Amino acid sequence: MKKTESCFLKVKKDYLKFLSKEKILNKSKKPLIVTLKRDYIPMSFWIEKKYKEKGKALFLGLSGGQGSGKTTVTGILKIILKKYFRRKVQTISIDDFYKTQKDRIQMSRSIHPLFNTRGVPGTHSINLIKKFFNLINKKIFKKFKSPKFSKILDDRLKKKYWHSVNEKPEIIIIEGWCMGAKPQSDSLLKKPINILEKNEDKELVWRKYVNKKLKEEYKKIFSKIDYFIFMKVPSFKMVFKWRLLQEKKLNKRSYLNKKIMSYNEIKRFIMFYERITLQMLKDLSKSASIIMLLKKNHGIKRILFR
Repeated sequence: MKKTESCFLKVKKDYLKFLSKEKILNKSKKPLIVTLKRDYIPMSFWIEKKYKEKGKALFLGLSGGQGSGKTTVTGILKIILKKYFRRKVQTISIDDFYKTQKDRIQMSRSIHPLFNTRGVPGTHSINLIKKFFNLINKKIFKKFKSPKFSKILDDRLKKKYWHSVNEKPEIIIIEGWCMGAKPQSDSLLKKPINILEKNEDKELVWRKYVNKKLKEEYKKIFSKIDYFIFMKVPSFKMVFKWRLLQEKKLNKRSYLNKKIMSYNEIKRFIMFYERITLQMLKDLSKSASIIMLLKKNHGIKRILFR
């Protein structure tokens, strides 16, 4: 209890400052303080314990539906782990490893038109992800740059804008909507889950290719993760509402005259993610080491440790 209080006093200021920057700070700070003490600090103590047990670079995969708040949670954990536990923490999104627009256009021509849209397994550069793991795990660490993707430009940024990894991290948090996703059986693929699949993937080419990627390359990548943290959304309906909010937030931050997605465009966009998101709600609810049960207002209902 004393350690929890000591941690709380040490990180409280930076935590509230971060939430203010993220436009999450409401009129009442009380619920946010409760969440810090009840949820984020115990999670951080759990991570620290797992790092000490392993004794070398600890890889965490953090997943959850679109707009569930993965980046925010990752940011909070980083603050606590750095400020209180004095750990070297590297955070990155699997989104940053998306293939370039040019590569996705090529995929849409050679495999299936739906691959023009980023998101599903198969639209990430597996080679860059492998390289990221290899560079961190090298015995003699050398600083490097890891990719950065712009959702506004819908393309990978030039190398000069990439993330700099200047020192060997002790804890690495990789967040992304499909982290830890498992493939489905062929029988489950047959029935379309929404109108996108029904009208635009009649021959199951897109679905089967995505599923094959999960069975092969992504399974190998996810096997490199030590523990998974799963943000469990209340329902897929909330994914649409939260993604809508995320898009508005993206627009406010944008310094470019880029058009954000409309209501109908977002509705279509999340259909690309629906099948895997629903399967993850079943699978990761059982397999993840930490499950964050989310409320409809984005708050944390409770946390389960496995």
